[in-house]
Amino acid sequence: MPVSTANNTASIGFEQQIWAAADILRGNMDAAEYKHVVLGLIFLKYISDKFDERYRELEADDDDVEDKDAYAEVNVFFVPLSARWSVIAESAHREEIGTVIDNAMRAIEKENKRLKDILPKNYARGELDKRRLGNVVDLFTNIQMIEHGADKDILGRVYEYCLAKFAEREGKRAGEFYTPSCVVRTLVEVLQPFKGRVYDPCCGSGGMFIQSTDFVKNHSGNIGNLSVYGQDANPTTRKMALMNLAIRGIEADLGGYNADTFHNDLHPTLKADFILANPPFNLSDWNDGSLNDDQRWKYGLPPSGNANFAWLQHMIYHLAPNGKIGMVLANGSLSSQSGGEGEIRRKIVEDDLVEGIIAMPTQLFYTTQIPVSLWFIGRNKKQKGKTLFIDARRMGTMVNRRLREMTAENVAKITAAFEAFGHGTIESVKGFCAAVTTEEIARQDYILTPGRYVGIEEQEDDGEPFEEKMARLTGDLSVMFKRSHELEDEIRKRLGAIGYEI
Repeated sequence: MPVSTANNTASIGFEQQIWAAADILRGNMDAAEYKHVVLGLIFLKYISDKFDERYRELEADDDDVEDKDAYAEVNVFFVPLSARWSVIAESAHREEIGTVIDNAMRAIEKENKRLKDILPKNYARGELDKRRLGNVVDLFTNIQMIEHGADKDILGRVYEYCLAKFAEREGKRAGEFYTPSCVVRTLVEVLQPFKGRVYDPCCGSGGMFIQSTDFVKNHSGNIGNLSVYGQDANPTTRKMALMNLAIRGIEADLGGYNADTFHNDLHPTLKADFILANPPFNLSDWNDGSLNDDQRWKYGLPPSGNANFAWLQHMIYHLAPNGKIGMVLANGSLSSQSGGEGEIRRKIVEDDLVEGIIAMPTQLFYTTQIPVSLWFIGRNKKQKGKTLFIDARRMGTMVNRRLREMTAENVAKITAAFEAFGHGTIESVKGFCAAVTTEEIARQDYILTPGRYVGIEEQEDDGEPFEEKMARLTGDLSVMFKRSHELEDEIRKRLGAIGYEI
């Protein structure tokens, strides 16, 4: 079933059908739990389909269909007989279906070291309704996950689409694993990570890596030119990321286990070419005092009540000589003076690291209404001594009552502004963008709020002469005042009639 990939979440169709069908089967199960049921089965079906496809190729060539190396050489996971989808599909409506799936997951992990301890193995638990589980298996049995032709990434898109829908259902808890794709796309399109080391110190389900490799593919590059590094503190989220990356054929070093980035940096010597991240907003109690003398705090010790500048400095520390950062931060980081944050920000600006700041629209996140900005940091900026400010707060389209999404046109406009800035050809546009010198930022006390620099969008001249407009407006105001006094008198009379005087 060919599906256009031109539009990510906007081109729904196939993905939406799967979600709608799977969602009906959820019953009363909590979305956070059901997420792992669905995503685990998508993964299992995917690798089984990929295995079957390779199996048929080997069979047609009279090669050994059980030769594990023949699968590994084309980056396909070997699926042992007991774990193949045909076996699972046959057991869909047996009471032991949960055990069959758990055993399949264990067998796949045993045959593929990359997947060790990653796959979910709790389908046999008593509280999981086996009738509903069988129906979900049927759903995936009836869907062909492998595309023949140019686009073989259907399941990766289904996985991402379901992640987004689960994020919507889980609300605030979703911040641990999901960054809206339009936010990630903006970071990626501005940074343009064609080759080198890509790092995310709080990688969630791996969205930054997925979109980075998609960017390379879409520009006819080779994803083999990217090396992916990351980590996440949440063990379940880390496993989701590894499954998500495995579906896309992306090998990543996420460390050997889940770990807190501040207290246990799993990549202590890494110097990355591109760092993309959406760290937890305004994280408190991140430092118990044991990190006070850490070498990462080059620009000052961040306050223990807010980790925003700890994340920023951690990333700067891990930046290669020509490296770039694109990250999401709560807007408070642009202007806060408390806890020494203003001083840290001043030093980072004076070190000529801030390449650009984008004020983003509200309602982009399922998890919070906190307004956010995108920070772009560069060790070797093309425009020395200058910073690009963009006010994108009026961009985006509401996709439902609660959620806004940046359009492809919005992202292209922002990307074009950054490219023009890099080439030194940008022209300031009132209300949208301005290239500002470090001296001007200093005059603003190193506050980085874009609105301070881009100003207010100029209103179109309506052609009405000023004197005539003022005469008309004051006339209108006079009529309104007169009507207001009449209404006041009427209210007084009515209140007086019932014994209340004003």
